Amino acid sequence: MVIVYGRRRVGKTFLINQYFDNTFAFKLTGSYDAPKAVQLEMFADELSRRTGVEKKPPMNWRQAFKELREYLEGLGTSQKCVVFFDEMPWLDTHKSGFLKAFEYFWNDFGSARNNLIFIVCGSATSWLVDNIEHNKGGLFNRQSCKLFLNPFTLRETEEYLLSKNFSWSRYDITECYMIMGGIPYYLSLLDSSLSYLQNIDKLFFRKKSELWDEFDHLYSTLFKKSENYISVVSALSKKKEGLSRKEICARTGLPSNGYMSKIIKNLVDTGFVRENLFFGNKKRDTIYQLADYYTCFYFNFLTGKKRTDEHYWSNSLDLPARRTWAGLTFEQVCKDHVSQIRKSLGIFGVLSEISSWSTVGDKTLGIPGTQIDMLIDRRDRVITLCEMKFSVNDYIIDKDYNEIIRNKIEAFKRLTKTRKAVQIVFVTTYGVRQNAYSSIIQGQVTLDELFGT
Repeated sequence: MVIVYGRRRVGKTFLINQYFDNTFAFKLTGSYDAPKAVQLEMFADELSRRTGVEKKPPMNWRQAFKELREYLEGLGTSQKCVVFFDEMPWLDTHKSGFLKAFEYFWNDFGSARNNLIFIVCGSATSWLVDNIEHNKGGLFNRQSCKLFLNPFTLRETEEYLLSKNFSWSRYDITECYMIMGGIPYYLSLLDSSLSYLQNIDKLFFRKKSELWDEFDHLYSTLFKKSENYISVVSALSKKKEGLSRKEICARTGLPSNGYMSKIIKNLVDTGFVRENLFFGNKKRDTIYQLADYYTCFYFNFLTGKKRTDEHYWSNSLDLPARRTWAGLTFEQVCKDHVSQIRKSLGIFGVLSEISSWSTVGDKTLGIPGTQIDMLIDRRDRVITLCEMKFSVNDYIIDKDYNEIIRNKIEAFKRLTKTRKAVQIVFVTTYGVRQNAYSSIIQGQVTLDELFGT
């Protein structure tokens, strides 16, 4: 049994179809929000196609799996037999008995077939994790392997676009990435005959465009009671540093109970939310940060009056709100490319932990409040504080910002009482321009290096 899961639109079905060349002994795709009777009709239709004999819809899932077993037994054991259940979570409708029937089928038959590969796939990661991967009943520890399909990296996104005859700069590719992430389906909608700006206007701001209503469809198909999940990501979108569980409950009005734990876990499992460790304080509440690029973009630009301008993205190049969004979202890009940053700094082989740190300040010590969005705590007794800046040219450290950096280092050293060496590294688009203040940094990572392997 193979579990394949990941965010919706990330290309799970495409990958499986390509790998097996669309050659399956049996393939069934669940239908969103369809009743059991409809799902069983689709099962019967597929079995009819495979056997060449018209089949009546089974009365229940136990009978369906009994018929599937009889069909697979008739194929013999001399050749590899691949069965693919796509969007399996959608098959498990309320009181359908699907999971129990599948559990019996696998334990009594499937697990003993040496030639059988049974692929379980779905976008509802939480269902797959709870009911298959972490099943405490008959499916406990039954899966042979699991594959979580991640979105493309910057480099993979560039390779994909080059294969489609795009000739965009890495700056434009990065901005596009900050909107779509590395989601293959979104990238497949881009038109190589249009500029980056024209593509974003066409896909997001033109009325009834391809991604006009993607947000509601995305969350409703992934989560039951999606309005509560939307409430949580909406609260997170308003605080770029992230929120603790207690703060999430306060801002959403949702109770701090087991259901809230499930919401947070599901959002983390699907990659929509990131858990940020807090440096040096294991007991402090975990900080949860919105990590899905499309969702961030939606809350910043796809609600309210901005939707009335079909050329909003082309017309908003110099707006402060857009520059602010780009700066904050670039930090997310850096967090998703930590391995590239570590390679560039020559510390890829050094055991390290990624975390964040902040303080409201200490007036008695004369220390102002400050925030460090990403630091690398290294086993070689060095702590790297990362400053991440997205700019159209070389980044210039002036006198005022030089003072801010020095105060940040001082506050971190005094309040954490660390004995490790502390260094500042800048991650920027085109590097830091040399001047009287640039000597404060001990390392640089540029956009080209983020595009590395």
